Amino acid sequence: MSSNEVENLIIIGGGPAGYTAALYAARAELNPLVFEGFEWGGQLQNTTEVENYPGFPEGIMGPEMMTRFREQAERFGTRFVNDDVDRVELTDGGIQKVFLGDEEYRAKAVILAMGAEPKRLGIPGEMELMGRGVSTCGVCDGAFFKDKETMVIGGGDSAIEDAVFVSKFASNLELVHRRDEFRASKIMQERAAETDNIEFKTPYVPEEFIAGDDGSLEKVRLRRSDNGQAEDVAVDGAFIAIGHIPRSEIVTGQIDTDEEGYVEVDPASTATNLGGVFAVGDLVDHTYRQAVTAAGSGCQGALDAEWYLRDSDL
Repeated sequence: MSSNEVENLIIIGGGPAGYTAALYAARAELNPLVFEGFEWGGQLQNTTEVENYPGFPEGIMGPEMMTRFREQAERFGTRFVNDDVDRVELTDGGIQKVFLGDEEYRAKAVILAMGAEPKRLGIPGEMELMGRGVSTCGVCDGAFFKDKETMVIGGGDSAIEDAVFVSKFASNLELVHRRDEFRASKIMQERAAETDNIEFKTPYVPEEFIAGDDGSLEKVRLRRSDNGQAEDVAVDGAFIAIGHIPRSEIVTGQIDTDEEGYVEVDPASTATNLGGVFAVGDLVDHTYRQAVTAAGSGCQGALDAEWYLRDSDL
């Protein structure tokens, strides 16, 4: 590997989307170079058991799944750099530049797969109990809390979607929001209100996740935002649903993004507004944010890049 050479394809990001793109690109003999970052594997590196990915009927641990994704891409010749990209210089149809410090790498095409990360509450116990009763994905983890006491924290459509989904399994669910009014659409609020085992708990702010003797979540300390009164609520599972932050900071100002920072792509494509630059996975996905949809997007990105390289005169 030499920074003086012009690569066919550089992929930035090492989650399900980036690794799937690398697999398809490597099998197409594009010899991709992947900057997977220090935190390779994406959000699944912080996930315990994954039960909803096809092909694993007994479930699989998130880090093991990402290791398998990586090994499969490597088998066909993908090269990896376990470092975070510092900056990029993107052009419309020209040579794309990627920098690690002062070291420059060039490519005919780039796939952006940096993902998105859940917004955090920033309260004690949040990170310590992640995967031990605290989660940021109701669709991913709701089934683990069958007949359990649960809580969803948030006030938007995503929070209510998580609440309605988790309520199918939970014995009881408290939907906690810091204000009496929800940001969610009226139809979503009505859907939650019509669900028998969902209780609206407002206006409360979570202050701490507290572990029990077994090291798992036992209760959540809440405080009323109007009068400051504290209350400890016993729960087995708490889901944080306050939004996501796309990791698009290195391309902001160079490529079209929406008001939330998600990279914009052409309909039914992974192509951005710049020729030779493609975006996949949670970096473009407001809605689904699942490993399987990210992987499918990575496949699309690799095929789009392959066709671009085939048809361009670079």
